[in-house]
Amino acid sequence: MFELFGIQFAWQAALDIGIVAFIYYNLILLVRGTRAVAVVYGLLLVLVIYFVSSRLNLFTLNTLLGEFLNSFFLVIIILFQKDIRKGLSQLGTGRFWFMKSQQIEEKILDELVLAVIGMAKERVGAIIVLEKNVPLGDIIERGVEIDSRIKAELLRTIFHHDTPLHDGAVVIRGGRISAASCILPLSGKLRGNTMFGTRHRAALGISESSDAITIVVSEERGEISIAIGGRLTTSLDEVRLRRVVKNALER
Repeated sequence: MFELFGIQFAWQAALDIGIVAFIYYNLILLVRGTRAVAVVYGLLLVLVIYFVSSRLNLFTLNTLLGEFLNSFFLVIIILFQKDIRKGLSQLGTGRFWFMKSQQIEEKILDELVLAVIGMAKERVGAIIVLEKNVPLGDIIERGVEIDSRIKAELLRTIFHHDTPLHDGAVVIRGGRISAASCILPLSGKLRGNTMFGTRHRAALGISESSDAITIVVSEERGEISIAIGGRLTTSLDEVRLRRVVKNALER
């Protein structure tokens, strides 16, 4: 037993509170800035209406909402299936624990940035995925295995429009080019947006389902974008690209 602000606590109670607080904190971090927040607000509103209808004896409305809330956990699983899958994968790879951040060698970062800037100047479309903690083995298996050191010339050759591997993504794993011509899941965002094409939707798609960092070069505008955590940052120059990639890998 110990005392805090005049209140006595058993160590088991303190541990219990600490674990629950830790879980809720990370759940908030997981859904913050996503569409899940709006859904949570909607569910809270349904709960408020349910209790109000009970107090006001609105029998029909209360019964309908009661039937809905009886399947509450099933509704949660259906609505948040992507977020749950992402959260569990991050939990399994140490996202919620004190895992050491990754580092990227300067020479590898130099080659990567050199390739991306060169393709942007020549308006060569490209999409490059940097794997972090969540394994992308299923994505890599559907591509063409390369397993090569990262070289600017090789990346630019892969994405040249006359090569058979240009139509797809390159996946970088462990500081090496693991595979090319990989097919990525498409995000529902940007649908109908004429400024962004399939590459940008694919970049967002893989960033929504994993912690990967995805660099996109627009073939039409020669613009460099990067997708992290379901968010797309556009109009990157060489300095910002280098800084964003390095910071994202070390987080």
